[in-house]
Order: sequence, then C-alpha cells, then structure tokens
Amino acid sequence: MAISVVMPALEMAQETGKVLAWHKKEGDTVKKGEPLLEIETDKAVVEIEAPGNGILAGISAQAGAVIPVGVIIAWLVAAGEKPPAQTETAAPSARATSAPSTSERSSATIKSAAPSGSTAIQISPKARRLAKELGIDTSALTGTGPDGTITAEDVQAAAAPSKSSPVSPAPSAEATNAASSGEPLSQIARLMAERTTQSWTTVPHFFLTREVDCTEVLAAQKRLGPAGEKNAGVRLTVSDLLVALVARALAKHPAMNASWSGAGIRQNTEINISLAMAVKDGVVGAVIHRANSANLNEISAQRHELTERARANKLRPADISGGTFTISNLGMYKVDAFVAIITPPQAATLAVGAIADRVVAAAGKPAVRPMMTMTLSSDHRVVDGARAAEFLNTLADAIQKPDGWLA
Repeated sequence: MAISVVMPALEMAQETGKVLAWHKKEGDTVKKGEPLLEIETDKAVVEIEAPGNGILAGISAQAGAVIPVGVIIAWLVAAGEKPPAQTETAAPSARATSAPSTSERSSATIKSAAPSGSTAIQISPKARRLAKELGIDTSALTGTGPDGTITAEDVQAAAAPSKSSPVSPAPSAEATNAASSGEPLSQIARLMAERTTQSWTTVPHFFLTREVDCTEVLAAQKRLGPAGEKNAGVRLTVSDLLVALVARALAKHPAMNASWSGAGIRQNTEINISLAMAVKDGVVGAVIHRANSANLNEISAQRHELTERARANKLRPADISGGTFTISNLGMYKVDAFVAIITPPQAATLAVGAIADRVVAAAGKPAVRPMMTMTLSSDHRVVDGARAAEFLNTLADAIQKPDGWLA
C-alpha cells in the first residue's frame, strides 16, 4: 500500500513549508527513517525522514515550492505499484513524518469546508483570522493558493482601498530608493518577525529581574566538566547547567511550565527546555526534551548535537517541536542583561546575561563575585507576579547552591 509523504506541521500556527531539496530522486528506493528531503518552515530548515520503506514516486513539489501543511507532495510505493492518481490534501491532523514529543498534541487544520450541502470554501487558518478581523466576506473571494485555497494575501487584497478611494501622494524619491534597496526576507526571518510582533502585541508580558551569585555554579562546571567530557565527548557549559537547574525548578513550579490556549491554561506533562540558537536567517528554538529527568551528560550531549545540526541546517522536526519553556542566553555576546519576548503558547522565557565580576555586599563587607542577571518574561494570563517570583527565587537558590539539585 502506498505511503504518503506530506508537508509536515510543526505547530498550530504554521501554514506552509518550502521545499528546499530532495535527497532522493523519483524511482529511488528509500528506507524508513532515511533523510528524504529538506524543507524550510517558519522556525528553521529541517530534514524530513522517510515515513516508511518504498520507492519514491509521484513527486508533486519541486525545490522552491511553497506548500500548505498536510498536502501530499510524494508517495512511497511498492515495486510495480503506481502512486494514487490524485495527490491532494492529507488528513487535517497530518503531522511531521518523524515522531514528535508526546507533549505535542496540536493538529494543523489545512482547509475549512462549508456546511454540508453548500459549496466548499478552502481557506488557510491565517486568512480566516484576518478575514474575521477585517470583516471580509470570504464567500465572495477567489483563492489564488493551491487548489483555489484563499490565502491571507487574497484577504488583504480584498480589504485594500478601491480605485475610487482618494489617491495617496506620490512617494518621495528618497522613500522610493529606500523601498527598492530592501532585500527580501527569507521565510524564517519573515515569519519570525510576524510571530514576535504577534506575541509582543497580544501576550500580556510582565518582567522580573534577579541578580545571582554564580560562584558555586562555576565551581560545579569545573568540577563536573571532566566527567562530562569523558562520558559525552563534549564540553560541559554553563548553559547545560542552566537547562538542568531550570528544568528542576519548573518541576517544583508547574504553573510556569503551562501554556495558554484558546480554551485557557493547559498544563504540560513534560518539561521540554527550548534553547534559543542563532542561525543564518534568525533564531531557532532547539528543544531538549524531558530535561528535568536527564542528567548533565545527557543534556550536554543533546545540546551539542542540536547546536551542530542548527549550524548545518540539518535540524529535524522533533528537534524544534514541543518546547514548554525557553532559555535565551546572550552571555557569550557580553550582554549584561536584556528582556526576551515570549514564544507562544509557552508561559515564560528566561533571558540570561553574561557572568561578570561585580562588587557586591557579602557578610556586610564589599566583595567581588561572579554575578549574572536573569530576566523572566511571563504571560500574565497564565501566571501572576507572585508565582513567577517564587519560581525565580527557587531558580536563584538552585544556581547559588547547585549541588543539591544536580545529584
């Protein structure tokens, strides 16, 4: 029986993916789990694995094509078998071909059908939201997307002023030059801009800041480093220690590990730490799954592998899916402190600055200590200031006395 290869959905808000390259060509034999193609999503460039064994056939999306999530783009068939004649949309709940985290249960709706007995209207989720905001009647629109799907661009075009509207003044030469000199954004950069704007303008952020003494955590890094290097083959970093300590602190404060959904607050059963990593076209959140139960060697090895794959544009769908809390560390860039934007639907993001020697009061006397500033951005719909402060206090205690938390 033929196996469909679909454009995967890595999150609810994702609508499309761009095919970058096929690792196999039509007629090649592939095995389940073998790298099949690369796609670009709003999060990153990811490598999609074959969902089964078979011969690659019926490729309908070539490099450069932007395809709605859930749409079948190829088939894996048996010897002598032909791919189904009609390569349309897969089930609305189609997910990435590699298995996602168990905490990731959201499905991606590809198209909406009108009630039974009426003509079906195919419209993307983003276009539906935009039409509702602008008061546009979608039944009168003609879609320009695949299979006549109404896109956000179609809605925007319908909402544009008519030709009878007053004509705007001609732009100045300076404005024209500025517009023509701009470079087009990649899909990752464009959607990252859209998502951060949406988060900043719709999520009620509030911020808590705390300075912590890193004397003991640096001592722990030095003491535990040789063991980590021997067992995992990579250097133990402060980020590894932070992942472990944050995850363990979240286990004591589950409200900070929750998410906001349309129905309200959703409690996450797993603690999956997303590490913000800089890539060519923006920032990607690489996820260390079940970090609260992983030891330092496992965390360090996962972080190293994710970093290497991110640099090589080889991230897999599971690498960027299922995050429940984000850590953004700019200490390596010598940044003292900053404020981070929350990654919906997560409840919070921790922004971490550089560890630097500062003069502080110690036992009533001035002393030089390696200090670090943490800023916690929280969603006020999910947690209040008191609960966020309790979490931050627990985390600060863990950083200042890590041995009891890392055993």
